[in-house]
Amino acid sequence: MKPSNSGMTEAEVGPTVEAALIDKSDRGGNVGLLVALALSLVTAAAVFAMLDRTRAEPYVLGLLGLLAVVGVFSLFAGAIGLLRFGARTDGGQSLARRFLDTMNDGVCVTDPEGRIVYANAAYGRLIRAGTASEVRTVERVFSGDSEAVDVIFRLAQASRDGRRAEEEVRVSHPLGRTEGQARWYRIRVRPLPAEGTKALNIWQIADVTRDRDAQEDSFQALQRAVNFLDHAPAGFFSTDALGGIVYMNATLADWLGYDLAEFDVGSVKLTDIVAGDGAALLDGVRGAPGEVRTGIVDIDLLKRNGQSLPVRLIHRVPVAAEGTVGDSRTLVINRSPGEDISEALRAAEVRFARFFNNTPIAIAGVDKEGRIGRTNAPFMKLFGSFVKADTTASRGRLSDVVAEKERESLAQAIQAAASGQSQIPPIDLPLADDKGRSARFFVSPVEEGAGDGEVAVVYALETTEQRALEAQFAQGQKMQAVGQLAGGVAHDFNNVLTAIIGFSDLLLANHRPTDPSFQDIMNIKQNANRAAGLVRQLLAFSRRQTLRPTMLTLSDVLADLTILLDRLLGEKVKLKVVHGRDVWPVMADLNQFEQVIINLAVNARDAMPGGGKLEVRTANVTPAQAEAYGYQGLVPAEYVMIEVQDTGTGMPPDVMEKIFEPFFSTKEVGKGTGLGLSTVYGIIKQTDGYIYVDSEVGAGTTFRIFLPRHFPVQETGQDEGGKKPEAPPVADLTGSATILLVEDEEAVRAFAARALQSRGYTVHEAGSGTEALEVMEHAGGHIDLVVSDVVMPEMDGPTLLRELRKTRPDLKIIFVSGYAEDAFKKNLPENEQFTFLPKPFSLKQLATTVKDTLQS
Repeated sequence: MKPSNSGMTEAEVGPTVEAALIDKSDRGGNVGLLVALALSLVTAAAVFAMLDRTRAEPYVLGLLGLLAVVGVFSLFAGAIGLLRFGARTDGGQSLARRFLDTMNDGVCVTDPEGRIVYANAAYGRLIRAGTASEVRTVERVFSGDSEAVDVIFRLAQASRDGRRAEEEVRVSHPLGRTEGQARWYRIRVRPLPAEGTKALNIWQIADVTRDRDAQEDSFQALQRAVNFLDHAPAGFFSTDALGGIVYMNATLADWLGYDLAEFDVGSVKLTDIVAGDGAALLDGVRGAPGEVRTGIVDIDLLKRNGQSLPVRLIHRVPVAAEGTVGDSRTLVINRSPGEDISEALRAAEVRFARFFNNTPIAIAGVDKEGRIGRTNAPFMKLFGSFVKADTTASRGRLSDVVAEKERESLAQAIQAAASGQSQIPPIDLPLADDKGRSARFFVSPVEEGAGDGEVAVVYALETTEQRALEAQFAQGQKMQAVGQLAGGVAHDFNNVLTAIIGFSDLLLANHRPTDPSFQDIMNIKQNANRAAGLVRQLLAFSRRQTLRPTMLTLSDVLADLTILLDRLLGEKVKLKVVHGRDVWPVMADLNQFEQVIINLAVNARDAMPGGGKLEVRTANVTPAQAEAYGYQGLVPAEYVMIEVQDTGTGMPPDVMEKIFEPFFSTKEVGKGTGLGLSTVYGIIKQTDGYIYVDSEVGAGTTFRIFLPRHFPVQETGQDEGGKKPEAPPVADLTGSATILLVEDEEAVRAFAARALQSRGYTVHEAGSGTEALEVMEHAGGHIDLVVSDVVMPEMDGPTLLRELRKTRPDLKIIFVSGYAEDAFKKNLPENEQFTFLPKPFSLKQLATTVKDTLQS
């Protein structure tokens, strides 16, 4: 065996073939079989000796023949290679054994009982074993070192369990010695399956001290480099593709007020340290795929305490060929006072850079071709999605940021600036995206010789929100004007219809059903009632109808409506009602809400002439969910949403703009009044709710209604459903009280006076509030009830009430009006008691209301 050198590692030992110190793997044959064969031959010889010669001779010849055949077969089998005599071939070593013998790692193979089956020469050198008798197992070699006890225990346990394992261990001195420098060893163990016996265990040992030393040297060098970078006179940081800061040196952390010991990588974003829109300016430095672009940017960084730090950034962003953005590298030069920037020019440059990038207006310089040059941070934030797509040295043309059909007007403005024209009017243009954004552009010429080839400076302000508000305001003004017109018309019609219905009732009282005129009078009254229904729809749109809100659970309401909706929709349209879970209660007029759902369902049916599907859904909406819808005017709050979705023909945008206007209809003449959706709009608005529509031609329409959540409060005299118990109807409608009737419409006053007189009442008439006070004075105050219109010349109903209360605080009064009760109730004193009778009313309704009020 070659002498070992304690200073040599495994890698320095040449790949020469050395005989293994221990190799019991090729011990062939079986001693037991040999002994058995010998005993068999001796026994046969003894048996033959006991027999006489004649009887023994055939057996002896047979045995000798058998042995001769075996011998001849073995000779031929050896000649052709079928049998091999001896355990070693090819110079005494097999390929596998030569591989093990030439390994630089020490290899020791043990059987399940822990006996060594094989150990190569490298193993002997590692453990300082010169002869086979000195070779010990790995467990015994490391048993005397306390630092390795736990490691060897885990490896031994793995060998017994038939598992692979690997550990590195540090010992205080080389193996086989009692002194010397500490060494590192890598120990591996793995099972080796064997045929017919239990698996063997292969142990490998390698001296990795030199690798450990190299790693330590590399770590120390890296630590020194990081230390140099941390304490450099300039700041440095790096960000990932998502804007998270992955590294910041100590200098920059000190400038910004961060403690590196507490700095959590990834928790601080670029937007946390860059003031204003500076992040968008840095994003504009990004180049095309496969390009590494470096840009110099003057911006303000944001300190942890909220103060600004003016700096110059040298920003470098690599982009891979497939477009993946790598981590940026940014050098930060502090430009604040006291940082060796005393020149007036540098100070002015700092002030201008801060002003340029912190202004809320987007600014860019352009050349005579309209190509974009220098830009500030707000410009990159507003138009960054357009200019970053360019792969040339410049940032593209300014005209590319606006819609294609409007580019010519912007190009003309730039050409006007290039020619020296100074008074260029601002231009409002839509942007070239599908988000509906817009901006106002101001173009100013640059004096010739200003440098950089710029001929104009373009200022831009985004006007998307402003235009949306203007459109919303204009729509609101239009709807308000139409509502006022509709309300005024409805009020006048109510007076006319009150007279028609009232006088019809008087005529019917004097005609028997068998009279020829009876049916004609009934037709007049029925058509008047039909006209009253149309007037109620106009009042609903103008939000001046009378509502009786109660606490409703919409799931229950829709469940009750399902049968009616099925009949309205017919067999071609499939109805599906989806109830939300634990839907909150709302305050709404039950009848009016049912009218809303019916109107929407009928419209959906008409939009699906060939059949389809109508789905009505309810759900609770939180403030965050309401904000996520993004509807204009929808205040974030808690709502109950009713969604009505059909699979009909849908609506184009120009139709959607007008669907809530009264008398607008897409149906054929005679198939609709155009008041359905306007009624829906008015009812929802009067209930303090919101209604929005989304539609796509050919795909269908979805109406979404948002009603405010109601928080129930138990009230005295109300049942669990929130409805006051109704009083039983009055059977006797006659009386003997004295009534003051105040009405400026002569026809309505005449009918009401005759109706009340026919029921036995004494009636005093007045055409205005002023006249009513005179009648009251002449009557000496002997008036039991006042029935008064609300809207009258000279003195309206609420003013009349206040005057009457001065002398008669307990006087009972009934207000009649074509408007809703809420329209004038706010003009009355707080907690004022009165009865309300909406126009148009019939004779019976008037008599019933008077009787109930007098008895209350």
